[in-house]
Amino acid sequence: MTLITFNIAMIGYLVASLEYFIYLVYRKQFVSTLAAITVGVGWLFHTLVIIFRSQETGHGPYTTSFEVAIFFSWMMVLVYFLVNWKYKIKDLGSFVIPVAFLTLLYATFLSKEAVVFPESQFQILLTLHRTLSILGSVAFAMAFAAGLMYLIQEKQVKSKKLGIMYFRMPSLEILDNLNYKVIVVGFPLFTLGFMTGSIWNAQMNQLSLFSWDLVKTWPLVIGWFLYGLIFFGRLLVGLQGKKAAQFSIFGFITIMLTYLLHV
Repeated sequence: MTLITFNIAMIGYLVASLEYFIYLVYRKQFVSTLAAITVGVGWLFHTLVIIFRSQETGHGPYTTSFEVAIFFSWMMVLVYFLVNWKYKIKDLGSFVIPVAFLTLLYATFLSKEAVVFPESQFQILLTLHRTLSILGSVAFAMAFAAGLMYLIQEKQVKSKKLGIMYFRMPSLEILDNLNYKVIVVGFPLFTLGFMTGSIWNAQMNQLSLFSWDLVKTWPLVIGWFLYGLIFFGRLLVGLQGKKAAQFSIFGFITIMLTYLLHV
C-alpha cells in the first residue's frame, strides 16, 4: 500500500509540474486550477505515505534518509500551499513543485529499510535536530524558488528583451520581500536544528561540541553563513535584491549537497 500511494504522489507532482509550466507559458486559468487540484491529490496520497511509514516504524518520518526525503518533500508542498494562499503567487508552483517531485524521485533510490533507534535520554535532541533542520530547509527551498524567479525577472528587465515570462511573474519587490520573509522564518529554525544536532552528537559520542566531520559539514556551514548574511544583512546594511537572490540559490545548493554527503 505504501508503494502504491508513494507512486501516485510522485506521479501527481510530475503531472502538476508540467501543468504549472504550461500555465506559466500560456496563462490559462483552468490550467492553474487543474495544477492546484493535481498537487492537492498528490499531497493527500503523500500524506498517506507518511502515515503508513510511521505506523510501520513506530516513529515520525525523520530517521532514515528515505524518511527525511519524503518528509522534506511533503512539508515543501504544504508550505507552498500556505505561501500561495498568503501571497497569491501561482507561478511559484512552477519552481517549487518540480523540486518536490525530484526529491521523491531521489527517494526511490534510497534504502526503504526501517530503522529503529534505541531509546535514550538524548532522543528528544535527535528529534528536534531533524525536525527543525527539515523545517528550515523547506523555508530555504521557498527562498530558492523566489530567488530563481527574481533573477529571471531582473534579467529581462535589464536586458529589455521581454521573454515569455515577463510580467507573468510577480514584481521584483514582491519576490525580494518573499525571499526575505521565508528566510526570517527558516534561518532561526535551521540554526536551532544545527545546534541541537551538535549537542546530540557530542552527548551520544562523548565528544566536544564542535567535533564535526568537516568533509560532510563544510557545505552546511557555508549555506548557514550565506543565509545568515541575508538575515542580518537586511537588518544592518539593507542587503536585498539580486545579491539576496543569489545567496538564497547558492545557500540552498550547499544545504542539499550536505544532505547528499550524509546519505
